[in-house]
Amino acid sequence: MKKILFFFIISIVPHYILAQNATIQVDALINQQEVSPYIYGRNSEFSDSPDSPTPAATFNLYRDAGVTFDRQNGGNNCTKYNWRRKMTSHPDWYNNVYSHDWDYAAKSILTNIPSMQVMFGFQLIGWAAANTSNNFDDWGYNHSQYWSGVGQNLAGGGIPNTAGGSAALVEGDPNKYLMKWPADSTTAILDHWFGAGGLNLGKENLAYWNMDNEIEIWRGTHDDVMPIQITADSFMTLYFNVAKLARAKFPDIKLVAPATANEWQWYKYADEVLNINGKYYPWLEYFIKRVADEQKATGIKLLDVIDIHAYLGESNPADVVQLYRVFFDKNYNYPGANGVFSSTGGWDTNLKNEYILQRIRDWLNLYMGPDNGVGVAVSESGFYGSNPNLTSVLYASILGTFANQGVEFYTPWSWNIGQWEVLHLFSRYAKSKSVLTTSTLDTYVSGYSTITNVADSMTIFLVNRDISTAHAATVNISDFEVADGAYQTLQIANLPGTETFKSHTRNALKTGIVNVVSNSLAILLPPLSVTSILLCDKSFRVGIDSHTSELQFQFSINQNSISNEYFIQYKARIPSNLTFEIYSMEGKLINSMYLMQASEGSVRIGTEELHNGCYFVRMKSGQQSITKKFIVLR
Repeated sequence: MKKILFFFIISIVPHYILAQNATIQVDALINQQEVSPYIYGRNSEFSDSPDSPTPAATFNLYRDAGVTFDRQNGGNNCTKYNWRRKMTSHPDWYNNVYSHDWDYAAKSILTNIPSMQVMFGFQLIGWAAANTSNNFDDWGYNHSQYWSGVGQNLAGGGIPNTAGGSAALVEGDPNKYLMKWPADSTTAILDHWFGAGGLNLGKENLAYWNMDNEIEIWRGTHDDVMPIQITADSFMTLYFNVAKLARAKFPDIKLVAPATANEWQWYKYADEVLNINGKYYPWLEYFIKRVADEQKATGIKLLDVIDIHAYLGESNPADVVQLYRVFFDKNYNYPGANGVFSSTGGWDTNLKNEYILQRIRDWLNLYMGPDNGVGVAVSESGFYGSNPNLTSVLYASILGTFANQGVEFYTPWSWNIGQWEVLHLFSRYAKSKSVLTTSTLDTYVSGYSTITNVADSMTIFLVNRDISTAHAATVNISDFEVADGAYQTLQIANLPGTETFKSHTRNALKTGIVNVVSNSLAILLPPLSVTSILLCDKSFRVGIDSHTSELQFQFSINQNSISNEYFIQYKARIPSNLTFEIYSMEGKLINSMYLMQASEGSVRIGTEELHNGCYFVRMKSGQQSITKKFIVLR
């Protein structure tokens, strides 16, 4: 039935408007780059309250989608978090203090998803929540309804301005609901979690720590304690104090900073003109140089990841699908550019090329050297608009680009329809290394290819960003030998306006087949679509048998063409105890079967839980074993 359905789909494809063909070239030995597993991340909504635990369905959703990294610190609500009293101050809601339990959140997440990497954060502002007894009674005021005055500073005895706006009639006193919170207080959570007598949480899953959040705009987000923005130099002092203590307590920690608020703050720190010895510096360059100088002076590594936020507000569909280029493409004229106008110290509207993550790398290389070991990451981004197909191709383009560039982690803040589908497709089917993939029509059609560490299987992702036009693509593959034959595709296209992703087995992925001939294939890509092609090298198609004449048994792997089931046909010279083990390409044991005193027969391989791809079967008896490879294609 699947093949019949596939050919029916092909029969209606010519109704697409066709345009220029694209030629995709994949070079498996060029530009090999480790793909960080943490680009498949989220700013999550896991519960931090034992009284309201995260539903099992939510954990199942994250597991099925393949979420690997979770930024759990809460953004601006991190800045005044008190881990001792398990509470924080809400800067966007009267500064009221509420319960916030990172201990519970960390234990809950890692109990339910032990492989997850979870990022929390340190507080650098010098204040933390102290009590809930001085909150503004917003329920009594208007039953906690949103109005334009929710940002008024009313905790601590403030009087609301009923006309609305951000200014209260009488400002609340922050000393009534906050307490002093120096560097040793914020870093002591490391002792509490990892030290002797602490909670014994695993460091390996809690390695990344934000150095607070969006500090360049504290005079707005935390104006109760900072009505006037501190200088960049004053912030660097706060930063160094915390970073040094954190590194001493946890040498392998990943210090993540400075979490710039948006495109403007990539270049400007408030209204300050940043000069060092008479030279002007954009904010992120200034930050990097100051860290580099301090590291040289102290011998202490004070930065592991440069982290930015990227709320790119374009709404024109033709612009939206190109926004992935803002991070690394030096030739991309970003229509929303404004902060870059000031990047040279003046105001030059001819400057349109942001390439902000590449700029950061250039600055890191300049001030810290080419082997600086500092990664780049995006911990917040916004996806605007309600078209899930625009969202899906933009998100796929970002994931493909970040895989190629070795970005450390990526956790979008907003989450729209289309993102779950793309996250699942990439996280489940991408391999561990990206390789060079070029396109003759890259504005519209791009390819992103990944291979395993042993180069035995490959996934090629093809993104058609054309809003209304299908493109035929020819894919040519070099230095990765693919046997002629049929291979499976998985495609996201024509998403509806309602969420389609439910689980690994219930989603909008459309299966298809492509034929490879002489390491080349042709495929038609619908407009606004993301397509993956699952390939294995030639050895998978013929199998590799390690047995010799001295072995006492042998086996083969066969597929029933009608039921699509896989069977191991085995034969032993004498009745023997036989073990069959199924392994993933990464060497993870998936399933095992044991037969006592068996001589000849077959056993079924349960592939219901296996996604399409390549696997090993190992047959063992005593000290002897045979290993063969097989591919699951359904």
